[in-house]
Formats: sequence, C-alpha cells, structure tokens
Amino acid sequence: MEFKYTEEERMMLQMVRSFAEKEIKSLAKETDKEHKFPAETVRKLAELGLMGVSVPVEYEGAGMSNICYSIAIEEISRHCAATGVIMSVNNSLACEPVKLFGTEEQKKKYLADMASGRKLGCLGLTEPNAGSDAANLSTTAVLDGDEWVINGRKIFITNGNEADYCVLIAQTDKSKGHHGICAFIVDLDNPGFSVGTLEDKLGIRGSSTAELVFEECRIPKENLLGEMGKGFRVALTTLDGGRIGIASQALGIARAAIEDAAAYAKERVQFGKPIAKLQAIQWMIADLTTHYEAARLLTHRAAYQKDQGESYAKEAAMAKLMAAETAMKAATQGIQILGGYGYTTDYPLERYFRDAKITEIYEGTSEVMRLVIANHVLR
Repeated sequence: MEFKYTEEERMMLQMVRSFAEKEIKSLAKETDKEHKFPAETVRKLAELGLMGVSVPVEYEGAGMSNICYSIAIEEISRHCAATGVIMSVNNSLACEPVKLFGTEEQKKKYLADMASGRKLGCLGLTEPNAGSDAANLSTTAVLDGDEWVINGRKIFITNGNEADYCVLIAQTDKSKGHHGICAFIVDLDNPGFSVGTLEDKLGIRGSSTAELVFEECRIPKENLLGEMGKGFRVALTTLDGGRIGIASQALGIARAAIEDAAAYAKERVQFGKPIAKLQAIQWMIADLTTHYEAARLLTHRAAYQKDQGESYAKEAAMAKLMAAETAMKAATQGIQILGGYGYTTDYPLERYFRDAKITEIYEGTSEVMRLVIANHVLR
C-alpha cells in the first residue's frame, strides 16, 4: 500500500496550490460579499485543464486521475469554497455522466465543450418534493415524434444561472416508478427553458443556486442519456462520484480553518504567552488535524477505487460524511480559538463556517450518507 503521491499528483498539487494562492485567495472575500460568480477565475481554471480533470484527452479533458481531481478541488476550496463547487459540479455532475453513459456523438458535442471549459454544466435532479427521495420526480419528458417535450421545475441547482448544458433527470413513465426515469442532455438555450428563483444563501455565495423552469421545452430525441428507464441509475452513479468532489471541497474548508486557527494561536498572547501554549488549544488543534487526515485518507481511497474501476459508493459516502462533519467542526472550533475576532468579517473563519454547513447537506445529507453506508454493511 502506497501513501505518497505519484509524480503526476505532486505536479497537480504544486500547480493548483500556486494558482489558488495567487489568483483566488485575494478574490475570495469579494466573491463571497458581492455574491459574485468568478467568471474570470473559471476561465483560468479551464485553461489549466481543471474543468475536466478526469475526462480523457480525446474529449478535451486533462486525462488525469480522480485523486488528482480530489487534490485540485481541495486546493481551490482551501481559499474559495464557492469556486471549488463550481468546478466540482462541472467535473462530477455534468461531465461524468456524459463520459460514462453518453454516446460517441454526445461526448464529442457536449462532453468536449464542458471539459474544455467552453461551456458550463449542471445537474438537474432536485425538485420541491424530490430531495433525499430522489425517485419522487414530477418533471416529465414525453416523446413527441423526434423530440422530447420537458415540463417541470428543478430547484437548488448549482451553476444553474450560468450553465449552458444540463444533465436532466425526468419521469417518462410514472407508473414504472424509478424504472420510468430517464436522463437527458438539455441545451439551455432551447426555447421553453428559463431560470426562476435565485437563492440568497448562507454560504458558497459566489456560486449560483437556481431554479430551472421547463415549459414545453423541446430537445432532440437523440439527447436521451443512457438507456430508457435507466435514468435513476445515471443519477445515483453521478452522485457517488460527486460525493468525492464535495468531500474534497470540505477538506479544503477544514484545512483552511485549522491552518488559520493555528497561525492565530501562535501569535495571540494571553496570560504572558501565546495561546498555542495552552493545552486546551493544543487539544483542539490535535483533534481537528487527526479528523482532517482521516477524512483525507477516506476521500483518496474512494478516488483510488474509482480510478481502479472498483465499487466505491460506500467509500464515497464515508468520505463525504467524515469530511463534511470535520469541516463544520474545524470552522466552529476555529472561531472559538479566535474568540471575538473569529466572529467578525475581518477574519475568514466566519466564511469558512458558513461555507462548511452546505457540505453536510448537498449531494446527500449526512443522514443519507449514514443510510448509504449502513445499507452496504448490512445488505
């Protein structure tokens, strides 16, 4: 068993860490405060090949491993979690299902556009009555000649306001339950599509969270993604991979909170010595670092198993659960270490705290992650 990075992985770490520190760190506060989509940063990520990290080079991706992808998301999210999730969604929730289930024509047309960064993608799954119960969809797709006619609403869609393409999950036959669900690729320039409500959020404010509205939206028959009736499988497989991305985002937030809190503790003097000398502070840092390292190992194991073509659903759920809860704990205790300063916007700990919370919710809540893990263990 090998615990050190390959040359490719070391190069990815060095490249993205340098980029994040030079190009993202100084913009993160403004991105959050102004709810500003970082379009120029996303363009630069595309130039570095980071919008399609594990997409094969023949479809204009970087052709790298999922461990490289995890490393990249963590490094970006260490400075701006909103930028991290924009990148994660395009990679995991948009490119990945087209890579795995798309026809050759779909890959050349849609996957190459998204992996290169010319276009931005999103996943249309969640609905007002279909959150954790992802099979309870109301959005419909009805075949009319050579076109699918789509009607319905999707909510809480990351990248929804800026996306060019949507991997859409919809019902084609309600009587068949989840066997009547199909996946589609929708060009969001099509008539009948509009962006509805844009959410005003607690955190990750630089990424849009939008309502997608489909009213008699017509797409070509050949835009069915995967087999008829297999859309629920497309969705679940996509979410498994997405959880590696969100776990990596949470790792970045956790590391930011730990590093910032530790740096402050070494500088802040009380009772005649730095508070880093106090056992209470030392134990916080020790516990947080241990949890972070454990979450990182879980995340990289899930990514490795994905790279090897092995089953990784349980491992991805474990990674996301551990990393998300570590991020929340690190941000909470980081604020505690900074005391009153941690509660102000003069320091980024309060942003880490706000950004961390969503990692326990999207792409499967922590409660759903526990169900996934238990189902694999107890089956």
